[in-house]
Amino acid sequence: MVIKLKVISFTINGEKRQVTMRGDERLIDLIRDELKLTGTKEGCGQGECGACTVLVDGKAVPSCLMLAVKVDGKEILTIEGLKRNGILHPLQKAFIEAGAVQCGFCTPGMIMSLMELLSNQDEVTPEEIRAHLSGNICRCTGYSKIIDAAMLAHKMLKEMRNHV
Repeated sequence: MVIKLKVISFTINGEKRQVTMRGDERLIDLIRDELKLTGTKEGCGQGECGACTVLVDGKAVPSCLMLAVKVDGKEILTIEGLKRNGILHPLQKAFIEAGAVQCGFCTPGMIMSLMELLSNQDEVTPEEIRAHLSGNICRCTGYSKIIDAAMLAHKMLKEMRNHV
């Protein structure tokens, strides 16, 4: 069997990258194994738990289901890319302030899913947050602190947008 290699170019967390890889490699493997960005977690490997969620061109995707070659020419954002100049993103701060982190395994995927929802929303309700997080499973909590964190982050982001 001949394994074909492909060169792909993409931007991850603001950094332009080019890698040579097999066409059957998953995005999560590129992120974790090749690029050593280990904040993205693999839970189920079937796109059911949301632990591996990253943003590709602003859309939340399960990186365990996406072939890495599909990100050629695209922009990827992982949990590591939220922190800027040593400062946590408001969503990360809100998770800490609201006590929404227990074991932490699902947290990066939750935050990345919420990034998609909260990025440009003027208003958001707890019900919309719950619905948006329906693809993210947490086995440690009842989700109430996660909803609180999302509402707090929404408030922080809205205040930031109003001051710009």
